[in-house]
Amino acid sequence: MFTGIIETLGIVKGIEREKENLHLTIKSSITNELKIDQSVAHNGVCLTVVAIDKDEYTVTAIKETLDKTNIDDLQVGDEINLERAMKLGARLDGHIVQGHVDGTGVCENIADADGSTVFTFSYDFDGTNITIEKGSITINGVSLTVVNSKKNEFSVAIIPYTYEHTTFKNFKKGTKVNLEFDVIGKYVARLHALRE
Repeated sequence: MFTGIIETLGIVKGIEREKENLHLTIKSSITNELKIDQSVAHNGVCLTVVAIDKDEYTVTAIKETLDKTNIDDLQVGDEINLERAMKLGARLDGHIVQGHVDGTGVCENIADADGSTVFTFSYDFDGTNITIEKGSITINGVSLTVVNSKKNEFSVAIIPYTYEHTTFKNFKKGTKVNLEFDVIGKYVARLHALRE
């Protein structure tokens, strides 16, 4: 379980394919605090630490993960948002984030809002994953509040701190992002679908 509050940025130092798996080696300032078998969210994707070497660690993504996320698009040198699992009893500063990405979206527009930056994203609407005005959404692991919610599009307003300390500063029109929709909203949509 995560909160969507990014701890630090990591740098992709190595990518290795093994059958349908992808091993990512990440350099980060929190590596010395990690242990083997620990869960870490990478752009919102919960992956398990399988090896540690000095200030770098390795995680493995399987085909299901690669099919539903932007992890397969990463290249050596890319920055990646990192968050360790939340501690029980700690403050939940973002919202409940599982690290189970529902799919990807595409950045359609970036607009200056005189103090913040508004990013608009589109996604394939399947009837299950929805946004609501002022509801929660996780984009590349960042907990955010939805504005301008539409059937297959929504926007978020990013404050300067979040812009500078996450991968949002690297986004352009056309950037593919990981989306995790609000878990409560997913259950409500599923229950509604089952009643029809």
